[in-house]
Amino acid sequence: MSGAVVCSDGGVRTDGDLPITVAATFCATVVDEWVRAGVRHAVVAPGSRSTPMAVALAERPELQVHVHPDERAAAFVALGIGLASGLPAVVLTTSGTAAVELHPAVVEAHHACVPLIAVTADRPPELQGVGAPQTVDQRALFGASTARFVEPGVPDEAGRDGWRSLAARTVADAVGRSGGPGPVHLNLAFRDPLLGRPGPLPDARDHGAPWHAVGSHRRALDRAGTDQLRQLLDQPKGLIVAGAGCGPSDAVLALVAATGWPVVADPRSGLREGHPGVLTAADAILRHAPTAEALRPDVVLRLGEAPASKVLARWLADSGATQVAVDAWGRHLDPERTASLVVHADPGAVCTALSRLVGDGATDGWTDWWRAAEAAADTAISAMVNGQVTVTGPVVARAVTSMLATRADREPTLVVSSSMPVRDLEWYGGSHAGVRVLANRGANGIDGVVSTAVGVALHARGSGSPTVALVGDLAFLHDTNALLGLVARDVDLTIVVVDNDGGEIFSFLPPADGLTADRFEQLFGTPHGVDLTGLARAHGVAVREPASPAALAHELAAAVDVPGASVVRVRTDRATTVAHHDDLHRAVADALATTT
Repeated sequence: MSGAVVCSDGGVRTDGDLPITVAATFCATVVDEWVRAGVRHAVVAPGSRSTPMAVALAERPELQVHVHPDERAAAFVALGIGLASGLPAVVLTTSGTAAVELHPAVVEAHHACVPLIAVTADRPPELQGVGAPQTVDQRALFGASTARFVEPGVPDEAGRDGWRSLAARTVADAVGRSGGPGPVHLNLAFRDPLLGRPGPLPDARDHGAPWHAVGSHRRALDRAGTDQLRQLLDQPKGLIVAGAGCGPSDAVLALVAATGWPVVADPRSGLREGHPGVLTAADAILRHAPTAEALRPDVVLRLGEAPASKVLARWLADSGATQVAVDAWGRHLDPERTASLVVHADPGAVCTALSRLVGDGATDGWTDWWRAAEAAADTAISAMVNGQVTVTGPVVARAVTSMLATRADREPTLVVSSSMPVRDLEWYGGSHAGVRVLANRGANGIDGVVSTAVGVALHARGSGSPTVALVGDLAFLHDTNALLGLVARDVDLTIVVVDNDGGEIFSFLPPADGLTADRFEQLFGTPHGVDLTGLARAHGVAVREPASPAALAHELAAAVDVPGASVVRVRTDRATTVAHHDDLHRAVADALATTT
């Protein structure tokens, strides 16, 4: 790199020998448009072929550039930023298998409607198919999982008039496609020299505006849709089921007040704020057959994504109720195929429209029955969890939400893993006012969840808002590269790991009863035997290891109140946790038997 001098800020100062290149000019133009469109984060996985774009990203002070050596983890970090902010982050890799490593996060972003800009560097056409190193076919690499695939070819001056439009559209398509937000794949081929300096950029819009603006992409409820839904109001025994994407809480609660219908609230709904019409213990309630039969509804309004509970899903499918599914992004969220009407509209707009058609909800005790069941179930759950002398999954879930709720003024975010943590939170976490809950429930995988939490924490960096990740030990091990450089990222992130030495969720599934103990452990229990404490400390991350429920509450609070990154490792026993679940269900059933 003749004539180049490294500056004190890590950039490159040239004395004139570093050439002006089309690639550098193209990348500087693209990044300029991204900044104009509101992009503020880029996650860079180091590599040679991606040099022009990496340098262009790093040269913009408006961008926070996060360097991560593992492409898979980097992609989930970018996903976490998009999940928390609603704006796409850029993730950049070099060519070859590095590009392939983005695929899991791209799939999750697609299914969960999370904006993401995946940029993969590539070899030029003359190096394709001739055995050049780090060269694979990257055309449409992620298949149907992207909102748009863009391959503009090797940058040349003839195409400069379209560079700004191309860049602005990647943001517009990631944020505002008709099917909701999602990932865009930009595959960029570069020729040598890979390091250069930009020349004059193509003219831009005035006043810092992007070349293409993103308009509103949520659907309002039209008159025809309102008329179709009007018949719902004739049914006094209605139930609302609200998941992620259910709409603003005030709109949903206005409908609760207008109809008198209770709402089953997934933790990600934002509704678990202690409102008397909100149900947090539906799974436990519906396990009691007499109560489940007595509370059978006539109509169900499903807003956004479904909760995790299979008990709830089966009960709804068997209820015979008229069901309406509402989703803002045009998805057909109906795995049980029980929705008689699927509405593609903003759930908040649907709730507002329905609320205006009715007055005060008179339900002949319908809501009172649900509220009595909820109170009995929550009291029983609280007593069983608070009286538990050993730590179990439900104890951890309730302890985390209780601790974070006491810090609601700091606007904490809880990132919860799929498998058992999200279920323990949904079933036993109770109300947690002021706590935002996020999860990778698009594809429901456990990989990448720690990196996702890192991305969420990076978005919150400097705000004083803590991020907590609640994960199982296998999810933690799936994503240990999330710990690379974590201490230096200056984030307030507490990773709570429920360590039961294996796959706890399988202990609740048929193989646990249908196989011998040895065969079950071989294929499903899969004890890993890894010293998670030593693993975290090898990355310089502080570890706390509470051994009792009382110690757990203390250590969780201490970890969240101390700035920086830490791990709280909570050792549990799979058999004990299964027994605790059974005890909880019996306690709720006993309480309901004397209440309803």
